[in-house]
Parts: sequence; structure tokens; C-alpha cells
Amino acid sequence: MGHGAQNTDEGAMVAEAVRLQPDRGAEAPSQQLPWSPSTPRRGRGTWSRQLEFTLACVGNAVGLGNVWRFPYLCYRSGGGAFLIPYLIMLLLCGIPLLLMEFTIGQFTCLGPVHALAKLCPLLKGVGVATVVISFLLCTYYNVIITWALYYLFNSFRSTLPWQSCNNTWNIVKNCSDGLPGNTTHLRSASQQYFDYRLLKMSNGIEEMGNIRWELFGLLLLAWIIVYFCIFKGVKSTGKVVYFTAIFPYLILIILLINNVQLPGAKNGILFFLTPKWSKLLEVQVWVNAAAQIFNSIGIGFGTMMSMASYNRLKNNVLKDTLIVAVTNSATSIFAGFVVFSAIGYMGHQQNLPVEDIATDGPGLVFVVYPEAFVTMSIAPMWASLFFFMLLCLGVDSQFAMVDVMVTSLMDAWGKNLLQFLKRKEMVVLVVCFVAFMLGIPNITQGGIYLFQLMDHYTAVVSLLFLAFFEVVAICWFYGVRRLSAIYKEMLGVPPNLFFKLCWWFASPLLVTVILVSSIISYTPARYGKTYTYPSWAEGLGWIISLCSIIWIPLGAAHTLYTSKGTFTQRLRSSVTPVTDVIPTESQDLMVRLKSGIYKPSCSAIHFDSIDLPK
Repeated sequence: MGHGAQNTDEGAMVAEAVRLQPDRGAEAPSQQLPWSPSTPRRGRGTWSRQLEFTLACVGNAVGLGNVWRFPYLCYRSGGGAFLIPYLIMLLLCGIPLLLMEFTIGQFTCLGPVHALAKLCPLLKGVGVATVVISFLLCTYYNVIITWALYYLFNSFRSTLPWQSCNNTWNIVKNCSDGLPGNTTHLRSASQQYFDYRLLKMSNGIEEMGNIRWELFGLLLLAWIIVYFCIFKGVKSTGKVVYFTAIFPYLILIILLINNVQLPGAKNGILFFLTPKWSKLLEVQVWVNAAAQIFNSIGIGFGTMMSMASYNRLKNNVLKDTLIVAVTNSATSIFAGFVVFSAIGYMGHQQNLPVEDIATDGPGLVFVVYPEAFVTMSIAPMWASLFFFMLLCLGVDSQFAMVDVMVTSLMDAWGKNLLQFLKRKEMVVLVVCFVAFMLGIPNITQGGIYLFQLMDHYTAVVSLLFLAFFEVVAICWFYGVRRLSAIYKEMLGVPPNLFFKLCWWFASPLLVTVILVSSIISYTPARYGKTYTYPSWAEGLGWIISLCSIIWIPLGAAHTLYTSKGTFTQRLRSSVTPVTDVIPTESQDLMVRLKSGIYKPSCSAIHFDSIDLPK
């Protein structure tokens, strides 16, 4: 990083070379490609089968948010009417930006740090920030997998432990068999199980308390599972996703078949789908739709770009984009049927309106849904299937985030790390161990408050800033013309006009609107309906947020400082990509290389093997 801004004189010297002649099936002497586009590129593993890449991306996109976030957001934002803005945002924002990340990752065969440093040296800090935010996320995201393991192991009982109020952890005078509705002084048995048995939660973040040693062991187990999913790189990940990406769908289908036969299920589904057309006039509903698409697909996390970097050059990224985006959205809608059919059944059983039961976040999958299993026949079986599904959904997303850090470390210091640690498996082990240690505060008695604080300031606040600058760096500074050219080099045809228009205008506009709306409607983090964080905790949240955001101005300052020339020359050089591939009028490829700068390690042309004319 930083090399892209060095050794530049007036406007940057440019060396033109290498014009391939594909129409004649021949290449000029001394300009032969050092590897076939259909074979793995130098020093970098590739997916054994392209299906493995597709499944890994589907597994990363389809996560816990599809089950606990989208259904609640849909009913709160207009029911069936919400699908209109949701699908519009999918077309204008989700699919184009996912295609953008796949294209960049596959062409550069680099992780987000080095890829963005080449495309726009001024905003090279965005790549570092995406890695930091993914690493911060994986330190506490694995805690959710820990909770799922805890519930899974406790589901293998004839009587589920959250079934009644007659347990040592229950506060009997405040305990209700069944959900209490809007009765604020009562808590359901399942809520008390989550609060007082699983978490043994304190009164606030001021009281972190002791480590929950049961959860400590399960957190360690969760990280062991993640490690063995990715320790061999794409070779091991590609095998795991055949199960973890497909099996949750089997469980969702089984749960839906069971749920729709229960009394009251129809009422829940109708509540989920009944359109409230007046909601479409509210700006926040459209912002919610865009934010859900954005966060669900994972734009800005660096995971999609990182996984695409292991593709073969000629892989059809458009096909993968459509499969991943459509599967992700279809899963969200399908999960809504599963969730609200169960909520409708609970409302029927306990004589409560659906709106008093519906909720989002961990409360849905660890409180509301477990309560539904209690009244079903063969309750332990349904609970075991459900929590095993959560485990699969969580693991897919988790190892993708860890892989971003591993990929970036290997891209930057691979040789040095291997000299010290000898094997890549040890690099993965070190990353997993550090993330495990950083996740321990989340499994203390006050850990749930820290968990909520980190989730709010990492997954909500930081991500929007990162996504905005990533779109600016690629769509505007690197430019749609260059992006279209490398797309054409890989697929043989230019991208559709629709995608170009989205990259030029629609997607940047939507990301900007989401960011501005989020800033205007910003509210401090809260836990539940009553707990507000002290001011020092809010300050800690902003520090956590700045851990990723700060790299953007730092990267820009470093690029401008290390460049040569006047400020205008430095600025011009800093927004000029390291490599620039453009089509000529004769449809040949013209590769222009800035002189004296960091050469790309892999692309369709390997510059190290080419004699550039002086």
C-alpha cells in the first residue's frame, strides 16, 4: 500500500504496452500470457469447483439476520407492501454492488486491502477498515453461535428446561408460563431462562461480573469448529459449505410444513403479509428496505471480495451475483412464513395478538421461538433441529469474516508469516485464537450489554461509513469505464447498461441517502426497552466504531504525504489507479501501467513477464 502514489511527475508518466489480438487468436511476440485464464493464478489457491464459491457466498449472505431481522422489519414496515421497496432496493443497490465486489475481487485476485489500494490509493484505508470491521464482528458474532450450542445441547431432554417456572434460576413471582404480552412486570419462563440461566446477566455494563465458564467452553468449541472449516483455505471451506449452506433449507422446509398445520398459523402469516399501503409514503420504510438489503448481502464487509479473489479469471460473476442475491432475498421471505406461522400459533395458544409477540434480534430465536416449541409434540426434536439450523447459518457467516483477515494478512505479509509460523494453518490458528480472546468479555455476566454495544456501533454505525467510501472509491474514482473494461476482459462481453447506470448514479445515491438518514435519525444504543447505557459506555462505543473508520483518513493522509509534487499533483496521483485496463476502439485490450509504481501480482496480464517499450 502507498506505492500507488509514488514516483509521479506531471500527471503521472504512463507506459503503454501489450495489445492483445483476440480476434486473430494470436498475441504479439514477448507478450504471451504466463498462465491460461482457465487455470489457477500464481501462488493463490482456487475453489475446487465453482459451485463451492457460490455456496460459500450464499452461506455468508444467508445468516441469522434473515431469520430474526427481516420478518420483524417486514411486518413493522407495511407487511406485504414492504416487499415493493425491498425488491426495488435489491435491483438498484444490492445486485449491482455485489457484482461490483465480485468483479474487483476476481480480477485483482486480492483481498479488500490491496485491491482498493490499487484502484484508488487515496481511499486505500477503506480496504483496511473493511478488514477491521469484519474482525471486530467475528469476535462477538461467535457468541451467538455459542448461545445456539448451549440451547442445542440442552434440547436433548424429555422436558425442555425453559418449559416451566419451577427451576432454581426462576424468579417465581415474576415468572409466567407462556408469553406475558404487554404485562411489563412479568417475564416468560423462556425469557428468564435466557436472562438468568444462559447469561446470568447483571444489572448493567457497569457490572461485568464473572466469566460464564459453561459459555467459555462452548465459545472455545465454536472457534474450534470455525478453525477446522477454514484451516485449509478454500479447499476445506469449499467442502464444508455443501452441508452448512444447504442443510438450513431442509430444516426451514420441515419447520414450515409442521407450522402451517398448527392452529392460528394462518393468522400469523396474514399478519406478516397483509399490506399497509400508507407505509410506502414514509421515507424510513424505504431506508429500512435499502439498509436490510445492504446489510444482509454484506456490502462493505470485504467478505464477498475476498472469496471472489480465489476464483478463476473467466468465472461468470454475473451468474453468481444473481444466484446469491436472489437466494438471499427468497430465504428472507421464506423465513418470514416460518417465523410468523409459529408466532400465529403462539398467539392462538395464549390468546394474545400477534403484535404483542413479534420481536426481532436474539429475543426472537432464543425467547419467542423456544416458547413455541414447548407446546408442540416432540418438542425436543423441533428445538434440536431449529438450533442446529442456527448453528449452520452462523458458522457460514463467521468463517467468511475470519477469512477476510487471513486473506489480507497473507496478501500483505505472506512470506514473512510463513517464515515464522511455517504453515498457513498456523496463521489461521493465530487469528482464531486472538479473536477468541477478544470475545471473552462478551460471555461474562455483563457481556450481553457489551455485545449489544459492539453490535450497534460496529454493524450499524461503522458499516454505513465504510460502504459509502467503498462505493465512492470504486464507482466514481476508479470509474465505471474501468470497471466495465475489466468485467469485459473476464466475461468477454461488457456489463449491461442497467448495471452501468446503477454504478454511476443509483447505487451511490442510495448509499448516500441511507448514510444521511442514519445520521439524522441516530439514536444511542439501548438494551431492551428500559436499559440505557451510561455516557462512558457510549464513548466506548464510538471508540469501537472509530477503530475501523479511522483508517480512511489515515490512509488518505499517508498517500498524500508520501506522494511527490505539488498538492494538486499529489491529489491527482492519489485518485489514479495503479493499473488501468481500457478497451480500444478496435476492441483490443490496452493496458496502461503507471511507471515506477507497485505492479499487480495477478491479472489477465502479468506485467513482470512483459518487456515494456520505453
